[in-house]
Amino acid sequence: MSEILSELATAVIEGNSDDAIDLTEDALDDGLEPQNILDNGLMPGMDHVGVEFRAGNMFVPEVLRSARAMQSAMDVLKPLLVEGGVEMAGKILLGTVKGDMHDIGKNLVGMMCEGAGFEVKDMGKNIAPEDFVTAVKEFNPDIVGMSALLTTTMRSMGHTIKALQEAGLRDQVKVMIGGAPVTQSFADKIGADGYASNAASAVDLAKQFAGV
Repeated sequence: MSEILSELATAVIEGNSDDAIDLTEDALDDGLEPQNILDNGLMPGMDHVGVEFRAGNMFVPEVLRSARAMQSAMDVLKPLLVEGGVEMAGKILLGTVKGDMHDIGKNLVGMMCEGAGFEVKDMGKNIAPEDFVTAVKEFNPDIVGMSALLTTTMRSMGHTIKALQEAGLRDQVKVMIGGAPVTQSFADKIGADGYASNAASAVDLAKQFAGV
């Protein structure tokens, strides 16, 4: 890894958005390809954050700062990646289910999945099953990720999967779910394809689904 990419990875790990932007622009000025900057600067940084998060050495506020730093750099790179026709790892549609207004975990999943090379569309919070269906038709994702932080709103996950089935879309997407009260047994019960207990695990699951 070149020195500038190593510095960029460090800026992401440390959650320094200003440095992440400056180093990304410097790398481009030095003639490095956008894909190279993503693959060998930003993604190793976020991979390290994921490892430290899983190990309990980093906590949500720190991971959010790292994810924001990565996203700041991605704002510089994304137009160039699109222009160059770069193949993304896959497309992910995210949303917190109907009745639930919690979104920190979901936002973190989105930012970390972007850092792993996915194109992410975040619908926000309080998303009804029919709105997930409409978005799947429009965005054509490979993966649908749903979040719930309340036991009372978890049922909406099952309703959304049922709505996807009724719309004939269920076989087109992998469904992953997460949130504090959610469990693997609940995921099995409602017919989800996978469950992630935290954002780093969600990224691993998305990569598994996408075969990357």
